[in-house]
Amino acid sequence: MFHIEPAAYTGGTAAFGHNGNVGTSNGSGNLMVALEGLRKRWPKNLPLQPLPSVAWAKQEPTWKGANPQVIESALKRAKTRPSGNWFVFAASRDIGTDKPFGRHIGGTELVAWRDENRGIHIAPGACPHLGAPLDKAKIECDTLICLWHGMPLGPKGRPGWRPFPAFDDGILVWVRMDDLGGEEPTPVPIVPIRPPADTSVDAVVTLTGICEPDDVVANRLDPWHGAWFHPYSFARLKVIEAPTDIDVPDEDDRFIVDVTFRVSRGIGVPVRAEFVCPGPRTIVMRILEGEGAGSVVETHATPMAPGPDGKPRTAVIEATVASSDRPGFRMARKVAPLLRPAMGWTAARLWKDDLDYAERRYELRSKGL
Repeated sequence: MFHIEPAAYTGGTAAFGHNGNVGTSNGSGNLMVALEGLRKRWPKNLPLQPLPSVAWAKQEPTWKGANPQVIESALKRAKTRPSGNWFVFAASRDIGTDKPFGRHIGGTELVAWRDENRGIHIAPGACPHLGAPLDKAKIECDTLICLWHGMPLGPKGRPGWRPFPAFDDGILVWVRMDDLGGEEPTPVPIVPIRPPADTSVDAVVTLTGICEPDDVVANRLDPWHGAWFHPYSFARLKVIEAPTDIDVPDEDDRFIVDVTFRVSRGIGVPVRAEFVCPGPRTIVMRILEGEGAGSVVETHATPMAPGPDGKPRTAVIEATVASSDRPGFRMARKVAPLLRPAMGWTAARLWKDDLDYAERRYELRSKGL
């Protein structure tokens, strides 16, 4: 699903039992009566709103709306959009000037490093001499020095070893791989519109699933599962608009959702959000109305090398970019390094569930089911 920490609030989430019911304490009867009275008097213009106590199994079912054909059609349309052969490689913060960073994309071993001006470079991850792993190399004067025999490998490359086009958008690092993408290449990737860097806080989380990129994108194109599969984070979810036709103009190809982010057991932040796919391996959730309007969650699915079992692996690289015009959020930005681990933990918790979804989808597809 998706999550943005409500812009000025970073409270804990509710405690849920194995059946998804909200936990209650002894003497809860009187408390619930008091809370019900409080809910009726609560000002509607506040970003924090009380949530009614509803057992997980008593939610309104969403399975009728989650039409498999609607999800599959949206996925097929996303796959027709150009990417320019750009793949998200890693979070910008993961790549420093002190040591190289390695990752496989589409079965190709890659290494990334920065020069003294923090310029980004990405190249084949095996030394052209005898195949040493270059993510173990040393960086000297903007050049990789192979540990095995000292071969220097710089940004200009050498015969048999040529760097790939790379792009750092400030939050994510991208690499262009024309043989893997097979499209008309573009000079830069299609980076989703984000809140300005000087008014936002961002965090990136990376996880790996036994699935293909399509399975990750399909998960995000099913917003109906949110409050059922993630009751600890979402409540009162309703899909307001979904593209039900097979052919849909790009400007109408989006899902609009009303949902409440849980801040605690009985308190949440209601928002309206949209889901769009600007490319074949990217889906963006953007808050349209409510607290944190303009904030985005970008989910990028990057194919990796198959695992030891021969099954595909996909990196889910998700960037949360939160913004708000509230004074409290300006204060929160000053402690952004302290907020990022909490934001990352929340996203990772959701993706532990969602990777179960994506991996199950891949498993069924691989069996022809």
